[in-house]
Amino acid sequence: MFENTKQFCDSFLELGVPGFDLAVYKGGKCILRHINGYSDIENKVKMQGNERYNIYSCSKLITCTAALQLWEKGAFSLEDKLSDYMPEFAEMTVKTENGIQKAEKPILIKHLFEMTAGFSYNTASVQIQQCQADTHGKCPTRQVMKYLAKAPLLFEPGTRWEYSLCHDVLAALVEVVSGEKFECYVKNHIFAVAGMENSTFMLPEEELDTIAAQYNCVNGVRQNIGKKIMSYKLGTEYASGGAGGISTVDDYIKFLECLRTGKLLKPETLKLMTTPRLTVEQNQGNWTGHSHGYGLGVRCPRGVKPYTDFGWGGAAGAFIAVDLENELSLYFGCHILSSRAQGIRSMLYRFVRADLFDLDDLENIREELKELYDYHMTY
Repeated sequence: MFENTKQFCDSFLELGVPGFDLAVYKGGKCILRHINGYSDIENKVKMQGNERYNIYSCSKLITCTAALQLWEKGAFSLEDKLSDYMPEFAEMTVKTENGIQKAEKPILIKHLFEMTAGFSYNTASVQIQQCQADTHGKCPTRQVMKYLAKAPLLFEPGTRWEYSLCHDVLAALVEVVSGEKFECYVKNHIFAVAGMENSTFMLPEEELDTIAAQYNCVNGVRQNIGKKIMSYKLGTEYASGGAGGISTVDDYIKFLECLRTGKLLKPETLKLMTTPRLTVEQNQGNWTGHSHGYGLGVRCPRGVKPYTDFGWGGAAGAFIAVDLENELSLYFGCHILSSRAQGIRSMLYRFVRADLFDLDDLENIREELKELYDYHMTY
């Protein structure tokens, strides 16, 4: 069983991925675990299935879950102004055709979840560099926001979708409304609940060696780039809600299963999270394509068959798919940025679904895969 899914995963090795680890659960039971390749290809260390990875943007689902837990408790409303909790965001500026001007609209908390607040993803802005200098490289999560608020927005809040530091700001909001450091809140209210003993947003320096070798693909050439989070770890005391998570496949699939089964969020909250929210105007910049919309921090189905999954992915190759209708959870782990497999990994869910329910869909999958392959392989 799952021969098509396995063959698809194995093809990633030909595209420069050193190794991978796929876990699929159905109805609470593991129905597929497929591991292949190397965690450290230079030293010929084979994948064991217990590797710790920088999960990059797969952190976002954890952060949004943490924030929604607090929303369930009435700590804030999605329609609240961000400045009600972080006053530095009260008087924002915005880039316009006529130069930088005062923003006319306030940033609302829902804009952080939706990626519509107007922030950029420039982690090397002059404002952030100033924070790094002023804090001697520490950049405490909450303090960074006071610098980020000085940067002009790319557009009026709520106008359009832009992948950005929105979920990093959301992590700081979690700190404000919970009274706990973000990394502590997540440890106590998500990792402890799910039994995720190898996951963190604040890795001690002495544990760096526990991270698997990390790679980058530049012009088709694979390079070992060390084990630290690239670009998004702004300082030693910075917990990036958008890209700072570290986890294992075993841990992350536990998180997905706890999320799916209502142990972390109420079913009605999960439904809210996974319902498309963007307007036609906002959706023009959205990456999720024709098959999905964007909810509160996740791609989510919008009735295009056969897609019934929600989830996201990470810069180093990780991929999430959760299918509530079919009681499926899928997590794919690897550790290479910009690989040739990055643009086609979304088909993992389709292969699993076909192997389980509809082998007749394989011809359609291969046609879609060819289109994706042709588009993403033009380096």
